[in-house]
Amino acid sequence: MVAFFSFGLGCFECCIKCLGGVPYASLVATILCFSGVALFCGCGHVALAGTVAILEQHFSTNTSDHALLSEVIQLMQYVIYGIASFFFLYGIILLAEGFYTTSAVKELHGEFKTTACGRCISGMFVFLTYVLGVAWLGVFGFSAVPVFMFYNIWSTCEVIKSPQTNGTSGVEQICVDVRQYGIIPWNAFPGKICGSALENICNTNEFYMSYHLFIVACAGAGATVIALIHFLMILSSNWAYLKDASKMQAYQDIKAKEEQELQDIQSRSKEQLNSYT
Repeated sequence: MVAFFSFGLGCFECCIKCLGGVPYASLVATILCFSGVALFCGCGHVALAGTVAILEQHFSTNTSDHALLSEVIQLMQYVIYGIASFFFLYGIILLAEGFYTTSAVKELHGEFKTTACGRCISGMFVFLTYVLGVAWLGVFGFSAVPVFMFYNIWSTCEVIKSPQTNGTSGVEQICVDVRQYGIIPWNAFPGKICGSALENICNTNEFYMSYHLFIVACAGAGATVIALIHFLMILSSNWAYLKDASKMQAYQDIKAKEEQELQDIQSRSKEQLNSYT
């Protein structure tokens, strides 16, 4: 019974020690980063495909008019694949770096030693995460553009459906011209949709899904920006901890060396006294 209790207590202490070494801040940032990138990549990929379908069916019936746009959107979809793969790997690396730094700080007084290479890698991650954070700010701003475009179309449809304009001759004068956004050339046909035809577009599944998926993708990009800022704070803090740990290690090495020299001097003094006596 005592042996079983000791075994259970030892497992409990081991679990507490393992949980104490978990970098919870890095874990939260990793989950947030994975979630944001997954939302941005998954929803953005489907929303881009729906956007192409809407343009081909309603705003640009001639394939040559939107051929360049189709190629750009296809390229963006391939870029999305690369972004998802890169951030999956990068998030795991940053989480592993968080485990390394947490162990380095907590086991400073043990056999574990921080190295100059480890501090250099931590500093490199700080710089790289800063660059990625600035880049994702641009991605977040860019992802808001299709949301703005779809919102304008949706709000125009709401005006058409309103009681003040519904049933009047002015409904057909309410139009949306996507050529003004520069996504298709000015010679694209028809390029502009008005009245009840525009209302029918807003009622299609492609428009409804694409609009809401772009909103979710924009939210995912914002979550990724927050995660990278969180990572940047964590990495900066960890780098400072490693720097202080390095100084503490140097101090302890000098102190141990001085104590050893003092012991050697005392032992030689005792030997000399014994030789005289």
